[in-house]
Amino acid sequence: MTDAPDLSVPTASTPRSLPLAEALRNRRLEVWYQPKIDLRRKCLAGAEALVRIRHPQDGLLLPEQFLPALDEQELAQLAEHGLTTVLHDWRVFVAAGFNLKLAIDLPTSALRNVPIASLVAERRPQAGGWPGLILELSEDEIVREAALTQALAPALKAAGVTLSIDDFGGGPSSSSGLRDLPFGELKIGAAVVKDCAADPDNAAVCRAAIDLAHRFGSVAVAQGVESAADLRALAAMGCDFGQGMLIAAAMPITRCLGLLRERARAVRARPEAALVMSRGPTIG
Repeated sequence: MTDAPDLSVPTASTPRSLPLAEALRNRRLEVWYQPKIDLRRKCLAGAEALVRIRHPQDGLLLPEQFLPALDEQELAQLAEHGLTTVLHDWRVFVAAGFNLKLAIDLPTSALRNVPIASLVAERRPQAGGWPGLILELSEDEIVREAALTQALAPALKAAGVTLSIDDFGGGPSSSSGLRDLPFGELKIGAAVVKDCAADPDNAAVCRAAIDLAHRFGSVAVAQGVESAADLRALAAMGCDFGQGMLIAAAMPITRCLGLLRERARAVRARPEAALVMSRGPTIG
């Protein structure tokens, strides 16, 4: 459930600990959303759910400030809360007119400790039109837990869950290793995406990752996009989706819905603005 630092969010350098049970009991755990765009169709495609804790003294805490202190049982509890929240929030997005395919980043320990397939099957929206849920697992973890992932894949697929390899490009994966992994999405890491328009090495890795995803019948997502030049380069490479601060920061669902409504109005008036949801430069 980690993500790049959100510069709009105040954080504490040495936050005091807040037990997860207390955060849940006092509703201090928040699920924020970062929009994702379709680079080919130039439209909104989905959003990733990212967890925050509203600390009573230290303000808003990002995942890297509290996840390392959680044990496996607490991570499982957090994962179940996140999944339940995302399934509920899909209905909120739909009621506002946005049928988005939502994603959530979970540790692979959740595959062992949370009955994800049955939980999603039980609590997912039963109305028609639900596009399913994307479950993001980091590259190094999904490779390390390849056997477990393969074993759970059929039940997850039946429940409407697509597996995504997160932060791809800096880990141990190879094309031969990926062949046996049941993933439907490959997310290119922000460190590789950065400066891919000008850095030939990063460009080569991005291009290889995009080609690899397509070779296995999956889609490629560039995460951590911060410049219009990089977004244009990724679109030219054939990358399917983009996500990052250039497009929009992670934000609470109420603010996200407000931004989506604002951008929908702007795009109707000026279609070339579709690829950038925040008030920044477009790539059109």
